[in-house]
Amino acid sequence: EAEELEVQVMETSARVLGKEHPDTLTSMANLASTFWNQGRWKEAEGLEVQVMETRKRVLGKEHPDTLTSMANLAFTFKSQGRNREAMLLLEECFKLQKRVLGPQHPHTTSSLEALNEWQLGNIEIED
Repeated sequence: EAEELEVQVMETSARVLGKEHPDTLTSMANLASTFWNQGRWKEAEGLEVQVMETRKRVLGKEHPDTLTSMANLAFTFKSQGRNREAMLLLEECFKLQKRVLGPQHPHTTSSLEALNEWQLGNIEIED
């Protein structure tokens, strides 16, 4: 039911505001989150890539919304077992967050915590 509503909102937003409007991209990101919560990784990834790339182009690589999209995609990679891709993307995101948002910002600290946890997990697997 939530998914149907999110699809309707996304389609209406795209039609009325345009496919690259920030509100349309937020609707797409919300639908991707719903897919992620349902374990539908490939569908989530498809939307997240589209949202991230469009936000980079429209808002800029360092815009907070773009950084959120990068982090979301990194977590989707991780959920699919694509650990190297996930870590590389989240490392890039963390560096930008630290510079743009500051080292104490909740998003920055959250990314750092995830990176530390993922790195520890990789060490344990390799041993």
